[in-house]
Amino acid sequence: MAEKPIQDMAAYVDEVARRARTASRALATASAAAKNRALEKIVELLNKNEDEILKANAEDARAGRASGLSEALLDRLTLNAKRYRSMVDGAREVIGLVDPVGEIIRGWRRPNGLLIQKTRTPLGVVAILYESRPNVTVDAAVLCLKSGNACILRGGKESIHSNRAIARVLADALAEAGPHPWAIQLVETTDREAVGLLLKHSREIDVVIPRGGPGLIQRVVEESTIPVIKHYMGICHTYVDASADLKMAAKICMNAKTQRPATCNAMETLLVHEKVAADFLPAIASEMRDAGVELRGDQNTRKLVPWAKAACEEDWRTEYLDLILSVRVVKGLDEAIEHINTYGSAHSDAIVTSDLFAANRFLREVDSAAVYVNASTRFTDGGQFGFGAEIGISTDKLHARGPMALEELTTYKYVIIGEGQIRES
Repeated sequence: MAEKPIQDMAAYVDEVARRARTASRALATASAAAKNRALEKIVELLNKNEDEILKANAEDARAGRASGLSEALLDRLTLNAKRYRSMVDGAREVIGLVDPVGEIIRGWRRPNGLLIQKTRTPLGVVAILYESRPNVTVDAAVLCLKSGNACILRGGKESIHSNRAIARVLADALAEAGPHPWAIQLVETTDREAVGLLLKHSREIDVVIPRGGPGLIQRVVEESTIPVIKHYMGICHTYVDASADLKMAAKICMNAKTQRPATCNAMETLLVHEKVAADFLPAIASEMRDAGVELRGDQNTRKLVPWAKAACEEDWRTEYLDLILSVRVVKGLDEAIEHINTYGSAHSDAIVTSDLFAANRFLREVDSAAVYVNASTRFTDGGQFGFGAEIGISTDKLHARGPMALEELTTYKYVIIGEGQIRES
């Protein structure tokens, strides 16, 4: 069905923003029990409407293929039965998590008797702008609701049928269980004008979280008058150290690259210590080739893997989101850390080693949101971290870093309790 054009886009966006601000005031004081009742209803209705939502998603996938959508975006767009169950299970898990609102982060008493408490409070209104991934509609909605925030969701045109089907379920749940009917709103239009208008509503919206390609994120950063939490790219590395268990290293590298290459936490560059390169690279290269991975290597890599293509400078800075891997042989830990901090995107990076000193140096000196020892970078995910879901992954350093969930959707205020104290100096 063709989208009905909105005659006055500015008025429409104004109304969405105004409603969200109104809802945020009710959500800020909603009890954990009230929010959990709404979440339980959301889970119930997602289960009840699975067939309808998957049918809408299949329509989006067909349209995406017909329009030439990339394999990476198609993978992110598609909801199969397994992914749907995972999405619903994540929403259910959020119900059991501790409500962060009202938590006293720290409290102390001053010599004059004043009691000061640093207390967690919702951000207010969160706008999430995203491409392809309809699961974000559910993840963002349930996390914002649990943390006492109103949310405005604006997905891409490629997932509009999926998002509308999910949004209807969310709206029905709020209508039945509260705490406010405007707590979760979907921007129904795919018109890009709506995004530009939304980004100017700094009085109603407290933070914008973009999830998508560099083009979307760059636009949001340049146009927004609202604070933005983001990550541009996921250029993730795995460094195989001289002391690594090479069987373990191979298992980790294969998982990091091939399990789901279109994700932002997939490995894009493999670094190998020169002392183990001759033993490790030919074997892992063969496994990668069998899995359909194209290798692009430096000169030392190509001596050991002659069929690998030559890597250029741009390869070290590229997020492929595909079965392509750049490979470099390094002299040691210093060179590996230098490479990661120079070319990486501060997302997720791993070392495979049995050397505790090397592991600790890597953890201290690699300047990324998530750093791993002897594990795949694919674990950088809210669900895998035990957050139930995630609203995004941040590579920023202010407010939030890494997978963002309930705590990252809160700020704090100071609560001061006195007994008549006045300041005299």
